[in-house]
Amino acid sequence: MPYSRVQTIAATKPWRAAFASLLLLPAFAFGLFNQPAAAQEAPVVIPAPVSDLAETGTTATAVFAGGCFWGVQGVFQRVDGVTMAVSGYAGGSAETATYEMSSTGTTGHAETVEVTYDPSVISYGELLQIYFSVAHNPTQLNYQGPDHGTQYRSTIFAVNDDQAKIARDYIAQLDAAQVYDAPIVTTIEPLKGFYAAEQYHQDFLTLNPTWPYIAMHDLPKVEALKTIFPEHYRADPVLVGTL
Repeated sequence: MPYSRVQTIAATKPWRAAFASLLLLPAFAFGLFNQPAAAQEAPVVIPAPVSDLAETGTTATAVFAGGCFWGVQGVFQRVDGVTMAVSGYAGGSAETATYEMSSTGTTGHAETVEVTYDPSVISYGELLQIYFSVAHNPTQLNYQGPDHGTQYRSTIFAVNDDQAKIARDYIAQLDAAQVYDAPIVTTIEPLKGFYAAEQYHQDFLTLNPTWPYIAMHDLPKVEALKTIFPEHYRADPVLVGTL
């Protein structure tokens, strides 16, 4: 990873500064971090939604927040039918849609991923199933794993009322089935605007597979996608490249 990127992330995330220093260790040291994700972040096999959107056309958009956007983007980039997955910010204003400002937890923004998909290949309900099963843990209130603050909240930013209804119904279905050890805390908010994150955050998982945070918390999510949803898994991720 370029040192400038390490400096940028370390400056805005003090706890990640310690991880940044580990980049100077010999390659074998990274093996220490190639451990399964903590149990609290472990994937859960869940039923498909009973109801789903009946979408037409070849392109639609879903917007999800579930902790650090590196892992959420990395998962959806490997879902067949997804044509683009962009890391960014939603929930706040355009003026505060930066990594430095959103990291304060005072802007209303959540680290978010805008997923563009082909409804003829994968449905909104199937994306929700992946989101709730492997992309994050929906029972953690305002945090995911080591990341704490409202900017890491579990939120579905509904593009329209139909998406909001399907999401609400699915949450009720999963809570009724008691597939988790605790109630789902995912909120549903109307999408007022999505703002792409800085370029150095895009495709982060693919570009930095040995970054300790990625190895510990995010690569297991990609492996879970491959294992639990083999019919939706694509080996070659669709990348953002240069915005």
